[in-house]
Amino acid sequence: MTSVAELFSRQGPLAQAIEGFTERAEQVAMAEHVAAALRSPQQLLIEAGTGIGKTFAYLVPVLLSGKRIIISTGTRSLQDQLYHRDLPTITRALGRPVQVALLKGRANYLCLHRLSLAEQQAAARGLKREVAIGIGQVRRWSFSTAKGDVAELATVGEQHPVWPWVTSTRDNCLQAECPEYQRCHVVAARREAQAAEIVIINHHLLMADLVLKEEGFGELLPGADAVVIDEAHQLPDVATQFLGQSVSSRQLQSLARDVVAELMLMSSVDGAAGTWAETFERRIADAESAVRSAGERIDVAAWPAAFVEALELLVADLRTLCALLEPVAADNAPMAAIKRRAGEVADRMDTLLAPEDDVRVVAGIRWVQLSQSGFSAHYVPVDTAKQLGALVEARASSWIYTSATLAVGEDFSHFKRRLGVADAVTVRFGSPFDYPNQALMYLPPGLDAPSSRRHTRQVVEAAWPVLKASGGRAFLLFTSHRALREAAEVLAGMMKGEAPFPVLVQGDAPRDALLQRFRQYGNAVLLGTGSFWEGVDVKGTALAVVVIDKLPFAVPDDPVLKARLDAIERQGGNPFFDEQIPQAVIALKQGVGRLIRDQQDFGVVMLCDQRLTSRPYGRTFLGSLPAMRRTEQIAEVEQFLSDKLHGAGIDPLAVAVVHAERRIP
Repeated sequence: MTSVAELFSRQGPLAQAIEGFTERAEQVAMAEHVAAALRSPQQLLIEAGTGIGKTFAYLVPVLLSGKRIIISTGTRSLQDQLYHRDLPTITRALGRPVQVALLKGRANYLCLHRLSLAEQQAAARGLKREVAIGIGQVRRWSFSTAKGDVAELATVGEQHPVWPWVTSTRDNCLQAECPEYQRCHVVAARREAQAAEIVIINHHLLMADLVLKEEGFGELLPGADAVVIDEAHQLPDVATQFLGQSVSSRQLQSLARDVVAELMLMSSVDGAAGTWAETFERRIADAESAVRSAGERIDVAAWPAAFVEALELLVADLRTLCALLEPVAADNAPMAAIKRRAGEVADRMDTLLAPEDDVRVVAGIRWVQLSQSGFSAHYVPVDTAKQLGALVEARASSWIYTSATLAVGEDFSHFKRRLGVADAVTVRFGSPFDYPNQALMYLPPGLDAPSSRRHTRQVVEAAWPVLKASGGRAFLLFTSHRALREAAEVLAGMMKGEAPFPVLVQGDAPRDALLQRFRQYGNAVLLGTGSFWEGVDVKGTALAVVVIDKLPFAVPDDPVLKARLDAIERQGGNPFFDEQIPQAVIALKQGVGRLIRDQQDFGVVMLCDQRLTSRPYGRTFLGSLPAMRRTEQIAEVEQFLSDKLHGAGIDPLAVAVVHAERRIP
């Protein structure tokens, strides 16, 4: 083959080897742009509409380039898909084997040293029954695992409380001084990645590498010829987390536990350090008590005096610990690591406590966040674009960013500004799907303004005839957990216990379990928010309706957003049009994109925000969505769904009767 176009052609190796592969002009064009960017160093932004096949469009030229390339994804599930499915499929089709490594963050790998510490804790002090049982399961698995990837242990779910006890963080890793260093799974994964031609990572690990948060194991990026960022719209927010500072009560508690655990291994639990740990844990509790009644999110200017005092005492305790460990740190690697860790945490807390005019914090904002598990104090710079752009510019020759949602209409300026890549080349490809025939946009009339207390009830009531027409098969996506809970109650009341279709509600089960049930039922209604707006792929007739309650404007009291809006205003910009609308457009495009995932898919997008037609900026939102027929008539919606479902051989009423006997999970 002499060109990218031939590889993707009807007679090419991909079509010959992959069942159902079809030639798509947009996919070929995108692949050609990626190939050009790999040949001639540049920063390239590509918006690739749903259905283009953007993954293959960048993987094929990556494989053919012969260069060492890092691919960064938004989620671990997409990492696994690339590593286990997409890359093997393409390499077989092209007949070009390549060495590929899958690398995840530390929290995804078993730490044998911390497993030993946890067993010591369980034996000497006792742990919660669930954690203690989990430690036993992990120990048995540790004898057979080769890679130590916690995803292998299916009997212990991702959210199980045992994992923080048996995995490491940058703070508590002993690095080369660890007694288990030669068997370390993180070290092995990093070595494998250093030797690979293609390394698949995620955005969090990419940012950790960029800002040198993983020193001690070497860097990935200096050896890469190019970096491909998939789901690139997520990168600016991930960067904000890594370019700031934070300290949580969980981190502090972990430090105290590790002091005691290491002392136990030394058979020296008594003494000043043991007393220190008890005092330190009381201080953590005092800090949490001081802010527990002050609200979920508290700006630095409103931090209670008792909270500030508690943090100052914690800093003093950390400095005391460093002094206590000084005599033993020189000859004891674990204690040396704890001393280093305590000093670093103290330094971060000093930053969080610095005066407003201190150079360390003058360009950012600080706040404390409350949750069920404790508190976390944060500092983030208001504008990360300049810093992120400089980090990118300093490493690798080509950077290729792609996502289905980067532009507002045809305009990439918002994303370029947030990423700090003003000179990047941009290209946009629309979806090849036949949206005018496959989809219908329903704008229900007569709804109150989104701020109305009646709005959520009205959304559910307006959606009810649509759900009956589709026989379920719907996502109801909300912009807040409060609206989600209210909608679930309203829907349950309307059905009066006789569900014509299964109803799944976010929070009742893990996300992946809910999606699995949704696909299996084939006619379920799923109510979700947040993570269900993107990264969810349901093909076929199981999903025929997507209902969105409001335009997804970010919460205006978010401290980072608030500071960013203030900064835009100080610079003479318009915060609403320069930041809030572009971000909301990108989020809406993600939500709408859940509906049509295949050439055979069909369905209704129901948008329940009157601002789409009553406000001038509504045209910006509508103009950024795929071209669909629009209607305000429920009769047209019912007819559309009836025609499409019967065309697919489905009688929604008949199926609904069968599933009415199922209990709602």
